[in-house]
Amino acid sequence: MSAVMTEAGAKRNVFILAVCMALGNSATTLQVTLGGLAGFLLVDDKAYATLPVTFVVGGTALATIPASMFMRRYGRKLGFMIGCLIGTSGSFIAATAIYLQTFWLFCLGAMIFGASTAFVQLYRFAAADIAPPAFKSRAISWVMVGGLVAAFMGPEIAKHTREILSPYLFLGSYIAAGILPLLVLCVLTLVTIPNPTMAELKETGRPLSEIVRQPTFAVAALAGMFGYGVMNLMMTATPLAMQLCQHPFDDAATAIQWHVFGMFFPSFFTGHLIARFGVLRVIVAGAILNVICMAVALAGVEVMHFVVSLLLLGVGWNFMYIGGTTLLTETYHPAERAKTQALNDFLVFGTVALASLGSGKLLYHWGWEWISYSGLPFVIMAGLAAIWLLMQRNRRPGLV
Repeated sequence: MSAVMTEAGAKRNVFILAVCMALGNSATTLQVTLGGLAGFLLVDDKAYATLPVTFVVGGTALATIPASMFMRRYGRKLGFMIGCLIGTSGSFIAATAIYLQTFWLFCLGAMIFGASTAFVQLYRFAAADIAPPAFKSRAISWVMVGGLVAAFMGPEIAKHTREILSPYLFLGSYIAAGILPLLVLCVLTLVTIPNPTMAELKETGRPLSEIVRQPTFAVAALAGMFGYGVMNLMMTATPLAMQLCQHPFDDAATAIQWHVFGMFFPSFFTGHLIARFGVLRVIVAGAILNVICMAVALAGVEVMHFVVSLLLLGVGWNFMYIGGTTLLTETYHPAERAKTQALNDFLVFGTVALASLGSGKLLYHWGWEWISYSGLPFVIMAGLAAIWLLMQRNRRPGLV
């Protein structure tokens, strides 16, 4: 954190962070795939079936600021290790709740696990912190590539473990979700991330009120908030919607696999696209892909409609989220990074928590179509904000 590495050193550590992201996101993908289905079995009022997913995201939102502040004080590496232990604890509590058939204990475990996800999300910022300026957008993308493994690992683990401890459906899956962070803990022993210097700890930089008034911060935050929020809105509802359409569980898991593939596979080239076309154009492209995704979702409820729409949703999220993260790095000085990143992620995951909370109710009371309709204005707003900033920068080069 205290110093930018050489590109060779950064590449080694970014690769290790990508492996950690792969394992960490596999646990998250597993929980998102199964959270609504397990909730459906445990709760009497089925409108609250997706509430465990909301608790995962809510736990993430609540932990974003403490996670960033802890890392500012004690360093990234120790923070990531603490996050692993939190993730294991939350998963095992959720597994206990499934064994006891207790919905609210299951939600508690989901929220604690969600707190660990706040640490996982900071892998991308850790990569940006240690990378030379020319490598920054690619470093963020490379870490996000680690999520590509999660596209298949998480749902596959869910498929093969959900009945392994029958008659306790999903119990084996949540035990597996608790083991994955322990594997991350082992990999983290190999990473080298400089700790903050005393000078950095003493400096505070500009107040947040001044940072958030920058147009660039506003657009970066909107891209993250609405790109991630709308993605979660649709992804959370999909397994339940497919179940209501009488599609088998394996088809729902496959749809989630392709969605997470769409989320992370573009990371192989998103950094290059940002370098070639500019970060704002990539954000706009992500918003357009989200609009197309919603059109596909509204076209029908066959398995292929779900798969294609979620694939497009994933790619759109990738462009908006990586674009927003890259844009955010333009808004702060080194002494300001922890509080700026914390505020950004709090806004992002607060929005995601609201989206996942509304997802189950929208699906249960209004149907699958309204999931798409409700997300449309938000991605359009984020896209228009990026277009506005692009026009402003063309008129006033150097605008922040």
